[in-house]
Amino acid sequence: MVAEIAVLPQNAQQLAGLQQRFQAQRLAFRANPMPTAEQRIAWLDALRGRLRQEQEALIQSISQDFGNRSADETLLAEMLPTLQAIRYARRHLRGWMKPSRRRVGLPFMPASARVVYQPLGVVGIIVPWNYPLFLAIAPLVGALAAGNRVMLKLSESTPLTSQRLRDLLASIFPEDLVSVVLGEVEVGMAFARLPFDHLLFTGATSIGRQVMQAAAQNLTPVTLELGGKSPAIVSAEVPLAHAAERIAFGKCLNAGQTCVAPDYVLVPRQRLEGFVDAYRHAVQRFYPRIDGNPDYTSIINERQLRRLDAHLEDARSKGAMIIPLAADGQDRRMPPSVLLNVNDSMSVMQDEIFGPLLPVVPYDQLDDALAYVAERPRPLALYYFGYDRREQRHVLQHSHSGGVCLNDTLLHVAQEDMPFGGIGASGMGHYHGHEGFLTFSKAKGVFAKQRFNAARLIYPPYGKAVQKLIYRLFVR
Repeated sequence: MVAEIAVLPQNAQQLAGLQQRFQAQRLAFRANPMPTAEQRIAWLDALRGRLRQEQEALIQSISQDFGNRSADETLLAEMLPTLQAIRYARRHLRGWMKPSRRRVGLPFMPASARVVYQPLGVVGIIVPWNYPLFLAIAPLVGALAAGNRVMLKLSESTPLTSQRLRDLLASIFPEDLVSVVLGEVEVGMAFARLPFDHLLFTGATSIGRQVMQAAAQNLTPVTLELGGKSPAIVSAEVPLAHAAERIAFGKCLNAGQTCVAPDYVLVPRQRLEGFVDAYRHAVQRFYPRIDGNPDYTSIINERQLRRLDAHLEDARSKGAMIIPLAADGQDRRMPPSVLLNVNDSMSVMQDEIFGPLLPVVPYDQLDDALAYVAERPRPLALYYFGYDRREQRHVLQHSHSGGVCLNDTLLHVAQEDMPFGGIGASGMGHYHGHEGFLTFSKAKGVFAKQRFNAARLIYPPYGKAVQKLIYRLFVR
C-alpha cells in the first residue's frame, strides 16, 4: 500500500484535540476496565446491524471515492468478510474470555495457575484507502471483542467513505468508546505518536517504519500489516487454465490494489507462452471490456495512476515486453497488462506494484523459484499452484511468508479461524479471529496460593535437609 507521512502538524490546536480524545477514552477505560461479555456482544450486534442498514450507502461512497469500484467487489471483499468477522467473534467471545487453567509444577504445590485475558486499554488503528471498510472494521471488531476503547484514523484518500464511516460509528458508539479521526497525512503521524496501549497500522513498508519509530517514543506495541511483493509460483504440472484463472482473479480484484495481490508470477520456462495465453483468456473472460465496465475498478486517484504509468515506462525503457490485455479505459480504469523480460533494475520488480500489472518470470527448477523468492524480502502472501502434495510440502518448508494459499489467491485473508499477519518486511503481529482477540488483550498470568504455604521450606537460612532433598529431586 502506498502512502506518505509528513512531519508533525504545526497546528497545536489540532494536536490538542487528538490528545483530548485519547484522554477521554483513557478515563472511560479506567471507569470500566473489564467490560462484560454482554456489553461486548451488544457492541458487536449494534455494529453489525448498522453496517447492514448502511450497506448500499457504503457501496456508493466507496465507488465514488475510487471513480468506479465494482459493487460486487465491495460486497465480496469488504462487506462479506466484515460481517463474517463480527459473526465469528460474537459466537466465540465467551470462550475466548474464559481464564485458561495452567499446570503448576510439583515443587510449587499446592497452588493454582491461570491466564486471565484483560483488555489493554486504548487501541489505535490506522486504516489505508484500498479497502476502507474491511480494514477499518475487522481490527475494530478484534479490539472491541477484547474490551478496549478504540481510535481510528481513516484515510484522506477516501473522503466520502471516511465521513460515512465516521457518522455510522458515531451513531452507535460514544466517542469515549470509538472515536474516528479524519485529516491529511500529517494528522496520521500525530495520531501514531499518541501513547496508545496498542497500535495497528496497515500500509506500505516504508510508512510502517515511520509509524514504528513514532510508536517507539511511547514504547507502544505495534501490529504492522505491510504487504510487499507476494509471488505466485506455477508448477510444471498444474493445468495452466486453473492457475491462470485464479491468479487473474487475485490480480484484477480491485484493479490489483490489494496488499496480498499476486505481485509477480514465477512460471516454468517451457510453459511461459502457454501461461500468458491462459492468463489473457481468463482476464478477457472476466472483463470483455474495460472502458465503462462496472465490474472493473478504477485506480484510486491520479497520483497512483501516474505511479503505475511510471512503472510501465521504466520497464519499457529497460527492455521489458509489455502486453496490454485490453484498451485503456476512462475514469482511471487501467487495463491489466503482462510484463515479460523483466529484471531487478526495473522499479516494477523493486516496489510493490499495487495495480493490474503482472510481471512473469521464468524458472527452470522449482528450487530455483524458491531461491528467487528467498533472496528477496519476505512477502505477506505466497501462492503455489500445483496438485502434487509432496511438492506442496516442499514449498511450505522452503519458503517464508505471512500466509500461503495453495491453488488459490487472496481467500486465506477471509478465514477468521486463521491468523493474518506479515513477516519481516511484510509486517509483524497477527489479527483476525482469536488471534485478534489475543493481540488486543493482555494475557496475564495469575499464580495463586491460599493459607498453606509449602514454599516456607525453601526460605532462608539455607542448608536445611529438606532443601538438599529438593535440589536432589528437581535440580541435579
